[in-house]
Amino acid sequence: MKRSQRVGAICQILTESPGKIFSLSYFCEKFSAAKSSISEDISAAKEAVRIAGYGYIETIPGASGGVKYVTDISPEKAKEVQENLCTLLQEESRILGGGFLYTSDIMYNPDIVKGMAQIFAKKFRDAGADYVATIETKGIPVAFMTAQLLNIPVIVIRRETKISEGATVSINYFPGSSERLQKMSISKRAAAPGSKVLIIDDFMRGGGSIKGLVEIFSEVDISIVGIGVAIVNIEPEKKKVQNYFPIVHLGEVDETAKSVEVIPNCQIF
Repeated sequence: MKRSQRVGAICQILTESPGKIFSLSYFCEKFSAAKSSISEDISAAKEAVRIAGYGYIETIPGASGGVKYVTDISPEKAKEVQENLCTLLQEESRILGGGFLYTSDIMYNPDIVKGMAQIFAKKFRDAGADYVATIETKGIPVAFMTAQLLNIPVIVIRRETKISEGATVSINYFPGSSERLQKMSISKRAAAPGSKVLIIDDFMRGGGSIKGLVEIFSEVDISIVGIGVAIVNIEPEKKKVQNYFPIVHLGEVDETAKSVEVIPNCQIF
């Protein structure tokens, strides 16, 4: 391979496996190149990734060291993600009855979800999470992509017990959108007691569902190290959980005027 080809390949290998450490020997064997050449290639790859603004390549010294890609997003690119999300949410065709918005196409769009996941991954990369957790269903894509960027597994909390989950722990909770009692369950094999989880979800109104997640993890001796939510409703002002991190705030949804108020989180980083 030419140097430019090796640099491109190194960038691709590292960015496809965020957080995974690759030794210099790995690249030497893969490209049949000397360590001195690979070191120069990695320096060039570092600069290329830095300029792109979506992460950086970190060198780990020592006998067991190597290089790894750390996901990141610049404040400018994060602002673009927020502005795009605001524009999409303000489309009048999304307005449903009762002040709700249709968001399924947003939450299942890989390009949009990737931007949100990059924001969450940067915000919580030093939180020490062993898992990313969410409740089915629309929060799953952004939770999975965040987990991929952090190089940790995902726990999906079920609304109904599945026989394929084995032994489970279940709780009843009141979601923020209604006072109707609902149920969620977690497999006892999902994570070891003493683990730490990062909760990622797509939407929060009153915080009832996320409070339920906090409670069910407490039942299995798993601690919460962070809560990230893509869209958080401004009302009610007092949520059932605290210390959450939103990407945007959803304000008034006026069905008559066909208008939607969306406010970016100005303290994103």
